[in-house]
Amino acid sequence: MKDKVVWITGGGSGLGAALAWEFARRGAKVAVSGRRRERLDQVVERLAAHGTAALAVPCDVTDEAQVHAAVGQVVAHFGVLDVAVANAGFAASGNLADVDLASWRRQFDVNVFGLVATVQAALPFLERTQGRLALVGSVMARVTSPGHAPYASSKAAVRAIGDTLWAELHGTGVSCTTIHPGYVESEIGQV
Repeated sequence: MKDKVVWITGGGSGLGAALAWEFARRGAKVAVSGRRRERLDQVVERLAAHGTAALAVPCDVTDEAQVHAAVGQVVAHFGVLDVAVANAGFAASGNLADVDLASWRRQFDVNVFGLVATVQAALPFLERTQGRLALVGSVMARVTSPGHAPYASSKAAVRAIGDTLWAELHGTGVSCTTIHPGYVESEIGQV
């Protein structure tokens, strides 16, 4: 990863911040995006203190224009994009009969449509570097439990998108990896 440029959505906390640190540890330059500027700045300060070239780019993945502007800022700053990690997400929970439709829509707006916007914005730049997409799904895409239908459904959609991209990108030089972590310490249920 030496000198590769990585852009991570949802990079201000939890799994995104941990990924930023790990990519930096391996020598990458790292850009983090998310809605909370102060959290992004904290991640960048920590990375910079260890000698990593890092950039905070505020962005709400539910706003397509913001997503395109964010990746444009990353490329303008670093010159290229080698890896895009579509990690932004949150978890709506509750029994299926009790979760209102607005919560379902918000769940899909962030976890599915935000991921698609990230992929679409990053792909032209990844084609130039023959880079990699990483989509953050969840073990809940395969094994769910009561009270988690909105989140599990959104992550099942991420799984389907990843499987499709894997096939569609075959032979283009761009690759796609879908990651399905189990339970990790994060703020996903709070934010």
